[in-house]
Amino acid sequence: MPPLDDPNAPEPQRQTRTAVLERTETLPEVAEPGDHERFSHYVRKEKILESALSGEPVTALCGKVWVPGRDPDKFPVCPTCKEIYQGLRAPQDGGE
Repeated sequence: MPPLDDPNAPEPQRQTRTAVLERTETLPEVAEPGDHERFSHYVRKEKILESALSGEPVTALCGKVWVPGRDPDKFPVCPTCKEIYQGLRAPQDGGE
């Protein structure tokens, strides 16, 4: 075996390994008061137009009240709003 400091000695072979972890995507639960800020919400169309013209807050199907100003496409849909929209829950926005 040649000495370790020999420049002509062959380099030891290195091996790498790769593992794949599978992850199932789950819907986030709205557990904390600030969690509503992490979602885009469903609002009745006529209310969005009124808010855009007047600057007044809107009420989402889940009950969240705010003045829209963010791009909703950048956030996941609120799971509560989605259930209400699909008819699985009653609206909490004061509408029918």
